[in-house]
Amino acid sequence: MAEYILQARNITKKFPGVLANDHINFDLKKGEIHTILGENGAGKSTLMNILDGIYYPNEGEIYINGKKANIRSPFDSMRYGIGMIHQHFMLVDTLTVLENVILGLKDQSFFINKKQIADKIIEISDKYKFDLKPFAKIWQLSVGEQQRVEIVKMLFRGADILILDEPTAVLTPQESEALFEILKKMKSEGKSIIFISHKLNEVMEISDRITVLRKGKVIGTVNKEETNPVELAKMMVGREVLFRLQRKPLERGEEVLKVENVEAYNDRGIKVLNKIGFTVHKGEIFGLAGVAGNGQKELAQVITGLRKATSGKVFLLGKDITNQHPLVIANSGTNYIPPDRLKVGLIPNLSSIDNAILRRYRKNPIGSGILVNYKKAREYTESLIEKFNIMVPRIDAPVKLLSGGNMQKLLLAREISENPALLIAVHPTRGLDIGATEFIRKKLLEVRDSGMAVLLISEDLDEILMISDRIGVIYEGRITGIMDAKDADVHKIGLLMAGSTEEESATVH
Repeated sequence: MAEYILQARNITKKFPGVLANDHINFDLKKGEIHTILGENGAGKSTLMNILDGIYYPNEGEIYINGKKANIRSPFDSMRYGIGMIHQHFMLVDTLTVLENVILGLKDQSFFINKKQIADKIIEISDKYKFDLKPFAKIWQLSVGEQQRVEIVKMLFRGADILILDEPTAVLTPQESEALFEILKKMKSEGKSIIFISHKLNEVMEISDRITVLRKGKVIGTVNKEETNPVELAKMMVGREVLFRLQRKPLERGEEVLKVENVEAYNDRGIKVLNKIGFTVHKGEIFGLAGVAGNGQKELAQVITGLRKATSGKVFLLGKDITNQHPLVIANSGTNYIPPDRLKVGLIPNLSSIDNAILRRYRKNPIGSGILVNYKKAREYTESLIEKFNIMVPRIDAPVKLLSGGNMQKLLLAREISENPALLIAVHPTRGLDIGATEFIRKKLLEVRDSGMAVLLISEDLDEILMISDRIGVIYEGRITGIMDAKDADVHKIGLLMAGSTEEESATVH
């Protein structure tokens, strides 16, 4: 009989009006990688938060190494050897990497040997090629670097059961492959890994077994060798899923966005945009591919007025909008889907109504002077919820209670419903399930067909290749190549992402 390191029996968790986990049974073998699949809202994160001690189940029991475990806090979870890397990182932005790694550890004395701890962090970082600086502040790090801090934090604490929630969402294909090698090495050393992902290709590569959840229930557990992506997708959403989207022929119109020799610095005072230039036209999706940390975030911020360009120009429909106030740029016809929906895109503690009208509260009929017509605001929000199939527990409930996919749908609905000339979408499907991802990509194609110009910034090459009309590649703040999507080749794009020139990679401009 297989040796189970963790067993969850009849786990049930209820929230007001929601049955998140419905008598779930789950087993984790020692030395295996077990993937949990399911759409956002299927109950995956709730189950993992129960294992991590953040929630306590209404019913059910957990066994570690055959013995009943009483997990009532993350401290208890870590005591049982469970470490979780959450999709939304549990880090304190104003503290350093080192301070976050040791934060909350009970075995630290009053006097902390920072050099010894820093050396251990560097040792782990070097071993897994994370390139982390122990004394860097969290707010100075990219999203990908922050995730590596979370991984180091768990490894530092000696977890035997590692739960990874969407660990490759911010990684390039090469980085994902490196992570998989690390996970396989951990598995060979006897560690057990629960892997949560929406990318079916990586699930098929890394998993030993796969458990699928839908609407809070276990649909089934299968061995990787006995299934395929089509079967798994159908188990997840209860219907056939399109892996290729129908696209209308490109009808490229006038130039909407022109970025000309733009330079800018990041929060550390380092130049991250180096004379970058490209154009985006009406009725096209321009996909910008690149490894995290090569200036994508800063580029989007410069275009939207959230960061100053030190030189160069940004034009929208021929008008110079360089370093204008964000409100001026927004009113000129630029809308923005930021990479972090919780910190920048939405206000978590406000309702769906309040978040939906952030673009409209100054305008009639919703806004009138200093007053907001909440009847009209509610009607407008209800129309977005219906049109975009957004699942909300209550329309006036805090938006933080929505699943990641539904948060992203609300954000997308708010931005594209303004019918801007330019839509900037940064990682629009990061961390989303296959159903929500399909929906959002279809919507981006729809607005492209309606004549909108779309700048798609993504680290998901499959996404870039699937819906872009032209593809640009960014490396160290400069464009290393631009090509038509029909001429694109994954290998050549990979070379450009690593800094090769167009000539060196034989890319067609």
